Amino acid sequence: MSSLAFLVSELQSLASETRRKHPEVREAAEKSLAILRSAPDQASNTLATDGPQSAELLRPVFMGCATKNAKIVAISLGSLQRLIGFKAVPQSAVPQVVATLTECASQGVDIQLRILQTILGLVTNFPSVHGDLLGDALLLCFRLQESRIAVVSSTAAATLRQLVMFVMDKVVMEDAHDAPTPELIPTTLPDGTTVELQPSSRDAFSIFEDLCLLANAERPRFLKLEQLHKTFALELIESVLTNYHALFHKHPELLTLLPHHLCPLLLRCLSERPALFPLALRATRVVFLILKQFTDRLTAESEIFLMLLVKIVSGDAESGSAGEARQPWMRVLAMEILRGLCADAELMRTLYALHDQQASSHIFSALLGALNRLACERPALLGTSSQLQVGANIPASGSGEGAYGTAVAGMVTATVSGVVGMLGGESGGGLSLDSAMKLQCIDQLDKAEAPPIPETYIYLLALQSLTALSTGFSSSVLPLYSSILSTESTQGIPPAPPALNINALPESTSPSGAGTLRTTHAMLEAGWPALLAAHSFLIGTNLSAPLFQEVLGAFGALAQTCGVLGLTTPRDAFLGSLAKLAIPSKVVSSVDAQGADVMTPRSGMFADISSTLAPAPGPPGLGDRNMACLKLLVACAVYLAGSLGSSWFSVLEALQNADYVLHSRMPRTATTRKVTPTGAGVDQDVSAPEADIDAVMAAIQRLFESSKNLEDDAFRDFVQALCQLSSEMVGMQAANASLASSMIAEEGEEDHATFSPQSGLSPGGAHRRRVSGIHLSRTLRTGDFGIQKLALVSQLNIHRIIYRSPEIAWDPITAHLLATLLNSTAPSSIRIQAARTLDDILVVVPRNITSTGAELRAAVQQRVLNVLAKQVVYGSDSPFSNTTAIDIRKMGLETLHQILQTSGHTLVTGWEIIFEMLGSVCKTPTPLTPRSPISEASDDRASTATLSPPSIKTRPAPLSSLQERSSVVLVRIAFQSLTLVCDSLSLLSPEHLRLCIGTIAQFGRQTDTNIALTSAASLLWTVSDSIQAKRADPALEPQYSVLWMQLLTELLGLCTDSRREVRGGAIQTLFRTLQLYGGTLSNEIWHECLWKIVFPVLETITTAMRTAATSTGVETPLLDPTASIDPWSDSKILALQAVSGIMNDFLATKIVQLTSFSDAWDVFVTHLQDSFLLDERVVSTAAMRCLEKSLLSINLPDVDARSLQPQAHAIWTRTWCTLDIIGSSIVKKTGTSQPLSPVTPSFRTSQIMTGGRTPFTQESLQALLAVLSATRSVSKKYDGGEWDLPALTRMMAILKAIITYPNSPDYRPDIDALSPVQDAVLQAIDSIDMNVPKAASLVLADLSEYATLPFLAAFDFEPPTMLAEPSASRPKKSKRVSYIAVSKKVMPWLVEIYLRFKDSVQIYSDGTLESVLAAYSIPLKLKYDCPAPSKFGNDPPLWKTATTNFLQIVKTCSPRIKTLGQEISDEHVEGLWRQMIDVFRGGLLADTSYTESLPLEVQNAEENFDLALVATLEIDVVPHIADARVPDYVITELAKMLQRASILHEGEDDSYTPPPSRPAVNGTKGSHSGPATSIPREIVGSTSPGKLLPRERFSYWCFDLLFLICSDVAKDDESVRRRLSALSLPSLLRRCQQVLASYVADDALRGNTPFPRAREEEILYVLRKLLSLKLWPGTFWAAFSTQPSQHAISLPPIDASAKPSQLIADAVKRSSQAHLFHFYAVFGDIASVPRKPPAAWMVLDAATLPDSLLHDEQQRAQEVDARQLARAALKEIGKEIGVQI
Repeated sequence: MSSLAFLVSELQSLASETRRKHPEVREAAEKSLAILRSAPDQASNTLATDGPQSAELLRPVFMGCATKNAKIVAISLGSLQRLIGFKAVPQSAVPQVVATLTECASQGVDIQLRILQTILGLVTNFPSVHGDLLGDALLLCFRLQESRIAVVSSTAAATLRQLVMFVMDKVVMEDAHDAPTPELIPTTLPDGTTVELQPSSRDAFSIFEDLCLLANAERPRFLKLEQLHKTFALELIESVLTNYHALFHKHPELLTLLPHHLCPLLLRCLSERPALFPLALRATRVVFLILKQFTDRLTAESEIFLMLLVKIVSGDAESGSAGEARQPWMRVLAMEILRGLCADAELMRTLYALHDQQASSHIFSALLGALNRLACERPALLGTSSQLQVGANIPASGSGEGAYGTAVAGMVTATVSGVVGMLGGESGGGLSLDSAMKLQCIDQLDKAEAPPIPETYIYLLALQSLTALSTGFSSSVLPLYSSILSTESTQGIPPAPPALNINALPESTSPSGAGTLRTTHAMLEAGWPALLAAHSFLIGTNLSAPLFQEVLGAFGALAQTCGVLGLTTPRDAFLGSLAKLAIPSKVVSSVDAQGADVMTPRSGMFADISSTLAPAPGPPGLGDRNMACLKLLVACAVYLAGSLGSSWFSVLEALQNADYVLHSRMPRTATTRKVTPTGAGVDQDVSAPEADIDAVMAAIQRLFESSKNLEDDAFRDFVQALCQLSSEMVGMQAANASLASSMIAEEGEEDHATFSPQSGLSPGGAHRRRVSGIHLSRTLRTGDFGIQKLALVSQLNIHRIIYRSPEIAWDPITAHLLATLLNSTAPSSIRIQAARTLDDILVVVPRNITSTGAELRAAVQQRVLNVLAKQVVYGSDSPFSNTTAIDIRKMGLETLHQILQTSGHTLVTGWEIIFEMLGSVCKTPTPLTPRSPISEASDDRASTATLSPPSIKTRPAPLSSLQERSSVVLVRIAFQSLTLVCDSLSLLSPEHLRLCIGTIAQFGRQTDTNIALTSAASLLWTVSDSIQAKRADPALEPQYSVLWMQLLTELLGLCTDSRREVRGGAIQTLFRTLQLYGGTLSNEIWHECLWKIVFPVLETITTAMRTAATSTGVETPLLDPTASIDPWSDSKILALQAVSGIMNDFLATKIVQLTSFSDAWDVFVTHLQDSFLLDERVVSTAAMRCLEKSLLSINLPDVDARSLQPQAHAIWTRTWCTLDIIGSSIVKKTGTSQPLSPVTPSFRTSQIMTGGRTPFTQESLQALLAVLSATRSVSKKYDGGEWDLPALTRMMAILKAIITYPNSPDYRPDIDALSPVQDAVLQAIDSIDMNVPKAASLVLADLSEYATLPFLAAFDFEPPTMLAEPSASRPKKSKRVSYIAVSKKVMPWLVEIYLRFKDSVQIYSDGTLESVLAAYSIPLKLKYDCPAPSKFGNDPPLWKTATTNFLQIVKTCSPRIKTLGQEISDEHVEGLWRQMIDVFRGGLLADTSYTESLPLEVQNAEENFDLALVATLEIDVVPHIADARVPDYVITELAKMLQRASILHEGEDDSYTPPPSRPAVNGTKGSHSGPATSIPREIVGSTSPGKLLPRERFSYWCFDLLFLICSDVAKDDESVRRRLSALSLPSLLRRCQQVLASYVADDALRGNTPFPRAREEEILYVLRKLLSLKLWPGTFWAAFSTQPSQHAISLPPIDASAKPSQLIADAVKRSSQAHLFHFYAVFGDIASVPRKPPAAWMVLDAATLPDSLLHDEQQRAQEVDARQLARAALKEIGKEIGVQI
């Protein structure tokens, strides 16, 4: 919408609002509307161009404002504001607008706020408002600012700020306008001069001048104000100076106002005492702006202000009118200003240049002094860091509990990035960021009073000021330094550049950069002492982690800046302070003292003194803050590496101590925390974290790695410093060695007082090193830091060493190392270290020569060999060389070997030196004393105990002298170089070959075993190959054949060498040679080889081995994979393996053809037999493997069986004899240990290896079984057929003894799978041809025993150990031989074999089948107590496997017994049925309480599985068990078993049913004992519900079967069924009597309490089954007679002479309902029960139940209770006796 449209709308609103009360306003508005409507375009132009009708158009607006009506005024002001915003007000109307707004200023708040909005828009939209008109507008705002209404006052203040800023902006725009301004206004300045200013400049000048005057309580010249709040005036002044300070520099008139009006005002405000906080605050802020922006223009004023601030900070008292001290917050304000100034590095350089360089005020120095004094003002408040001063875990004297928390280390600079912050946080006193105010004091403009200031805040400001100064220096200098370096170098910034020469800067340096560098140089040169003192003090106070990081960063920045600017003294001072902080001297001395305490035994009064000392909290070391300082020291050294020069010595000195302390901290203790009585944590970091230690060590490593970046001169300085440090330390330790014992005794004295300056060290030098931490330690250090780092530096600068002048690196390094290693007074460890370092250099130098110039190559190689010769030949002509000299020579020889290995093909000079070195080690050998096998065994087992008999204590003769021992060591090393020469035998000339052979022979006669072995085996084999290669030439064959035979002879002699390695190598070489060339040997030669080489080797080794064991009583451990083997046994195993290879290759082709073969085989097998029985079991195994391999060699398919039949028969028969003898030994041991007993055998940790007492291992038994299998294979191949029964019986006995052998130490797990021995035994049994008569019974009987092994023969055993006694920390661990896998394999196998031979009478008549059935009874009885069938698999339980297989046998054997008839004796028939019933009894009556914890579906599945037992009883047992040949007691036990299995509740029948056995026959045939026999009548009632047994369904199944066998349901074989019923009926009656009688007895006690469900169902079940039961006539009478079996078939006649009652009773017992008469009394009790009896819905069967219970439909379910059933039974009794009820 246009401005005209807005105006029309507003005029309409105005006319409408003034229609009644102000008609003149309405008329003016309507007139204006008419003008607008008549010529809208002309009206718009009129307003914009101040036309003739503009006054008429704006008249309604002004008239509306004059009405004083708030609503009308608001509408008018709104119209005016919109018109002003769209610049639709003519310029001529602006004064009237201002006047109108002034008149309306007395209206309400809304009007006043609208006025402020309008006046702001007016001034900003009309830039031509100047002079008085602008003053009136500002005056209106100033007056509204004085309003007591807060919103009006604050809005007016904000409007004033915007207007003042707009005025200043107009000056900026006016300056930017290039066109000349026609109107210039003369203006008088404060200094009296007059200048002409443009309007906007004049406005700005006038306003700023009046603000200064009003703030100074003077009358303004431009603004018509009487007064103005000083604070508001200062705020406006601050806003102008903050945003338009550049304008003041451009306008001198404005700048003039500062010294004339503003600076005096500020000085007066800051000097007032007491000062007002709001005024002083704002004055301070303005002073900061003047110092920051106008220092160069107001030099004197800035100097005054700076000195005033310094005095305020320093707390200097000034003479004043009141004489009062300044408020504390004034120091805080001054410090906040100074902190801001210090953070501006450019400003500080300007201040220094103005006041310190050009003047003599020395403000910078005064500032540093004030900051230093302030920082150190209250040290008790800031605390101290004892941990930083004395390290970790070292008590600080006088420091109490004030220590650091976990520190933060780090330095954030442009060049150093390797120092990472650590864990931070300080609790308790000290200085931290918590000391700061949330809002700094100088920013709290809204406060009328000073806020609470933390006590330590001002010291935090001082710290921040100092660190800001330091970081300002580095941030200005270091980038310039990098820029200069990058400009001067064509390849970027060099890694280690030199320092700048401030007096000769590069030409590429810019003038500003040069000025910055020179000024900073001067500032640091003048102020570094104060900076060092302040930073050193602050870093030693109790700082928090961030502040410590800040101060430490400043420390590093100062050190780097000084180093870059070439300030050597300040740089060294800062680095030295860092070194002291990083490695306090007390830490080093404490580490030494602790090392002396650990290494030196105390006694006497010193022990007493030591015991009274408080225990140290941990090993002394560096804390986290020490580590941070150390990191920074390393970073600074890396950065300044190119310019340190001679200062390297001090840096390396500190790093040496750091390395020493850090390495002494291994292992480090965990971080601890001290707790004060108040609970506050004071010291959280007493030791550096291990990760931080690793980081520091890595940083130190990187420092030395950076040496490769140094220039040659800098590198020379670095190396010389390192050598100097090493020399001094070596000299100190050499001198200290003679004083070590005396120094240990001085426990209580200080370390620096213990030592006196001796051994050539000057007192000053010694004192300096003690101060830095290096002193004569109590314990000699094991290595030299300087030599260690020389090694690293040399390897990194190897090309510099090779190609640069020797003076740079080669000469100083090698000279120092040679001097050290040849110094006999130096500690041995350091000499060795020097030798190792030198050797590493000498090895690497030839390898890195890449130049093709022969002259350079020869020069370098000559230098290397010359230096090496000095080391190797050192002391070779002296007969009194010590161990250190020997070690040095040895290392030199190793270096020679490496040079020959890597660079031998490139050598062009120095061969004479090489041979000189090799020849210097060879000495005339001393004749070897033959060693006994016992001493060798002792050596091999690394035992220091003497293994000779107790009565003879002998010790091996020592070497004659140290020279001989040294010769052995040196020869061993030199021999390696000789071996390199032997790699090129084909290139040697005959003379060289002879020389080489002579050398090998010379080394082969040395006492060193390895050298002798290598000479005997490896080198001789190499020579042998070479000889065989040259034997191809027929002309040379004779002489080389002689050489080969001589070689064999030498090898034969070495096969019995006393050293295991030598004889082992000789054995291998000998038999490999025979194997390689055996095919070409004749029978005569083979005869000689067997009788003079092969057998003698075995016999000699065996004799030596057994002599060693029997003569000394050496105990050998049981087999253990980790145990070492007796050396002679190892040699014999090797020989046996080699012999087996010979037999395998040549037995069938060569050896068997010999005429002496039988004798040879007998000797061979006899030796193997003795080895198995008498030697260690590892040897036994090897012997059997050798025999097996020999047997298999003649059993190969390609061997002609007919031609070798006689020899083969002799082979297997002789082998079987050996197996029989070995088996006897095993059977004897097995029988003694009773393997079938569950008692666990005891074990010994070792056995004397004599008399065959060492237990057989499973591995040896497995090897024996393999020989048995191979023997049977040879027998079947060459003789055909199976062995006879005695041999098989003997073999089965041996197999049983092997599988049950209880003493092996190496059993394998046998749960999920068969162990190897078990598998081999079963395979051997499986290989038997069972068609041999009685073989099946033999196998079945033994397998039956195998099936019971898990339950009868399982045992625990303890695996062998290394003869170490068990302890609490290492208890005995036992394992178990379970035989579970055997049982799982055998049980189905028994069924398979039985089914195969089920028609064989033999297995029935000899008790074999009874043994098989008995084997299944054990798991069925144990049931859930059986061992787990698998450990990792999911195999069925053993009892289920047994049940399944047992039922298969029962199903087959039950009818088979009857079929075979009289072929089986009655005794065995009885035994078979008795055993079957016993197995069924175990399955039915086994404990099943375990199933109650199983899920319901699992319980049902288990119950259904057991149903097979009941089903088998019903189908396969019941029809056959009542056969006439089965005794009565067996059938009775079946019924008792079912009775007991049918019990539902605990306590119903607690009588124990013994397993079936033959009872004694008593009584007279035909007598009758009466119905009361064995059936309980009297039962005591109980109210207890009773515990229901598990498997209720299964109990009913058994109950059903019991009813079934007593009934006449089955009509087949009536006589059998009658006998079974008569013998089972007492058990049934007893079971029913228990249920019914207990119900009657319990009901009388329970009253109306209902019975449990199971009881009710059981009662109804019994009543119903009794009603439906039909007995065979006469079976009840027979059941209680003395001969039930006979009377069940034929009853005796009724005695007619008996009394009527007896006749009736006798007749009743003969009926099919006799059982109901038996329960007559109980039925009567139940029928007369007055309470509600148990009831249930059931479908009644007309065929089995009486008619009295049937109603309507026959198959309809009816509710029947116990009373009804009892009454029905009574009715049936009445019917039976002829009484109708």
